[in-house]
Amino acid sequence: MSALLSVRGLEVGYRTTAGTVPAVRGVSLDVAPGEVVAVVGESGSGKSTLAQAVIGLLPDNGAATAGTVELDGTGELTTLGERGLRAVRGARIGFVPQDPGVALNPVQRVGAQVAEALRTHGIADRRSAPRRAVELLERAGLPDAAVRAGQYPHELSGGMRQRVLIAVAIAAGPGLVIADEPTSALDATVARRILDHLDTLRRDDGTALLLITHDLAVAADRADRIVVMRDGRIVEQGPAAAVLADPSDAYTRELLAAAPGLATSTPPSPFPAAGAGEAPVAEVHDLVKEFALPRIRGQWRRERHRAVDGVSFTIGRGETLALVGESGSGKSTTARLLLRLEDPTSGRVLLDGEDVTTVRGEAWRGLRRRAQLVHQNPYASLDPRFSVREVITEPLRAFAVGTRAEQDQHAAALVDRVALPAPVLDRRPAELSGGQRQRVAIARALALSPQLVVCDEPVSALDVSVQAQVLELLAELQERDGLSYLFISHDLAVVRRVAHRTGVMHAGRLRELRPTAELFADPHDGHTQELLAAIAGQRAGAVT
Repeated sequence: MSALLSVRGLEVGYRTTAGTVPAVRGVSLDVAPGEVVAVVGESGSGKSTLAQAVIGLLPDNGAATAGTVELDGTGELTTLGERGLRAVRGARIGFVPQDPGVALNPVQRVGAQVAEALRTHGIADRRSAPRRAVELLERAGLPDAAVRAGQYPHELSGGMRQRVLIAVAIAAGPGLVIADEPTSALDATVARRILDHLDTLRRDDGTALLLITHDLAVAADRADRIVVMRDGRIVEQGPAAAVLADPSDAYTRELLAAAPGLATSTPPSPFPAAGAGEAPVAEVHDLVKEFALPRIRGQWRRERHRAVDGVSFTIGRGETLALVGESGSGKSTTARLLLRLEDPTSGRVLLDGEDVTTVRGEAWRGLRRRAQLVHQNPYASLDPRFSVREVITEPLRAFAVGTRAEQDQHAAALVDRVALPAPVLDRRPAELSGGQRQRVAIARALALSPQLVVCDEPVSALDVSVQAQVLELLAELQERDGLSYLFISHDLAVVRRVAHRTGVMHAGRLRELRPTAELFADPHDGHTQELLAAIAGQRAGAVT
């Protein structure tokens, strides 16, 4: 079968003050109609740069310096001007970016953004586009699509925003979809539905998929062929079954060994009841949070959505409590309420025995130093004007901790501890990969040596080898300093590895909260059973 996409000898470099930095070095690959090709590798290996080069969306300082990218029926893409590329994007090649928080327009309702893609390609007119947009959102797995279409991106969870991007990508029925980490922000059940939908497009319409992912379990389940990249080069490629069963390159073997979804994940030892007699570091009592929903045309009454519904739990000193559940289940909202980044509709949150729902002024500032957040979206949470050094030392400056020299020393030590090279201290967030930005966010959260760290999908943007390093770092800090974690994640393999206790949320309610080993061995709630059944990697015969 002739290739739909053919890449030959592609080289891409980024212009910097120190000269041109190569990011893709002599890459060659083919994607046939209806084929799924997964490109895997560490953060910074060149995966996303390859995807951006194919569709002509490299940053201003990036350029293809050699090689060709040919799309069947269109010709060579690297020589097309912007006008020619606009005719290809969306119509011939759909693109799902890695970061939905940046890719979506923050001041436009999400339904209008999907409708805009339909009108741009002449698929629908102004009257029919809103209805077709809702249909696409439903196909992409967005619940209550008619309501969500009237909301802005910041009103949706990270997983919901990702599904909006998928709806935009498939709007014009392209022959090739390039998906850059399309399920990194999604829970197991929704990820399965999204990937099932992409499989349906491939089967029914012959749509090909170039899948950029750090999740080897997803690659094992879905890919016909796997391409392994490192330092901008392809080190191995071949049929998925052959690469996973008998990898020829040492680096591929390292990735497989580090993948929590493809190996047995052993939970930590059970946490002593009530923290061995110590008062818990955090207590949540009957927490409720309601949001007003946008009015639907034809309805006069404005409805309210209960995102968190009567949630209660405690976190012991030195304990890791994980919350899992579908995107939109209330996990991240619960975390924000715990840190009082949102005010609850009702209920109480106690931090070190003090009610943070009522404390004000300097007393609240002092408590806030003890609890820090690692955001789900590192790009949106890092000031683009700051260097990494300034990002990490900002909390130290805010609380007047140490001299300037001591702050810089502390920043350098933290960068090293989260597996980043020292030169990143003088770079800005835009110059880093998604995984590197997430590691900077983790370093910043640890700067003030807090007692409690709320980790909202802290490793979802990281490749498997760096995931392992970061999780080991978090465990080391917990063992050394008695640090407590509230760990929000959709990755059940990671949760099984790090959490003493795990709570399962669904529709705002805490459905089940038990020691992690017990919950995985014998889930009681039907929703828990569904989540465990959806773990990626099981089709390849590898379970967590």
